[in-house]
Amino acid sequence: MTFLIQQTLLFSIPLMIVALAGVFSERSGVINLALEGIMIMGAFIGVMAVRILQGLPVFEEAFANNQYFKLQLMEILVMLIAAVGGAIFSLLLSFASINLKADQTIGGTALNMLAPAIVLFLVRIIANQNTLNMLDGSNSADWFMLKKKMFGYGAKEQMGFIGRTLLDKTYLATYIVIFVFILLSIILYKTRFGLRLRSCGENPQAADSLGISVVKMRYSGVTISGALAGMGGFVYALTTQGCTCNGDVAGFGFLALAVMIFGNWKPLNIALASLLFGLFKCISAGYSSLDINGDGKFLLADIGISAYVYLLLPYVITLIVLALTSKSSRAPKAEGIPYDKGKR
Repeated sequence: MTFLIQQTLLFSIPLMIVALAGVFSERSGVINLALEGIMIMGAFIGVMAVRILQGLPVFEEAFANNQYFKLQLMEILVMLIAAVGGAIFSLLLSFASINLKADQTIGGTALNMLAPAIVLFLVRIIANQNTLNMLDGSNSADWFMLKKKMFGYGAKEQMGFIGRTLLDKTYLATYIVIFVFILLSIILYKTRFGLRLRSCGENPQAADSLGISVVKMRYSGVTISGALAGMGGFVYALTTQGCTCNGDVAGFGFLALAVMIFGNWKPLNIALASLLFGLFKCISAGYSSLDINGDGKFLLADIGISAYVYLLLPYVITLIVLALTSKSSRAPKAEGIPYDKGKR
């Protein structure tokens, strides 16, 4: 059960933060189909940032006696760097959608095609292969994990079920993302900025008549969206992809869009939807090693169902859920519509 919960969280956390990224953009009135591409850019920028930081002499000398603390601090810094990179990349969508009034669907699709091409080109130049590793070593993903000794525990048995599940072999990035998700959800629904942002996605003409700059609000929404998606891309590369970047995030950007729609553009619903989709993603990725009953038997692997069925499971569930909930979904009224100041 501990393994199942931990793996579900690993898949759910990137989905949750990237789905919230879509909410910020669409609540401002801009459809952000480029979440997949921004995640790919965030993953690449994050991996490159780790490679650069670990090679800086000043950084190495400052933490020569505490490598564990260095890695945790590096993780926080790189999350910020990936967020900035994602925000900058999203400006292409902002400029095309807001200033040029281009079709937002086509603009997002173009960025989704551009990002993997750029990343694979750069990866081939840097590493002369199709995969770029964060750190040297086959188990580099374990280096960033929180250790039980950090919490004063020696053996797993001392930690109890909650300790083993939430503290042992988890990532600091997981809890940072949860904190950011809660903070931005409060900002979106409990602050003046959030109210103005949402008004621009519902009725931009009315918002403009009250002195709210629709252009600034939409730029803010898309930029925050890009920052969150870039951060989500790095977290995906760190926790799910084994600290590597290969120009692909396995459709997590599109899956996050489905989570956003299923969650009806509301943070709490999105969090619950992310856990649901994360569970099925966990089952599809680790069905052969899931000991559900704790008796040493891998029930899902022994049923005899083809492995491809498990791999299809998250996406089939996505289609089913969207088909059942699409009628009750309510998107922002003005999303996807270029703002025309003279239109009333």
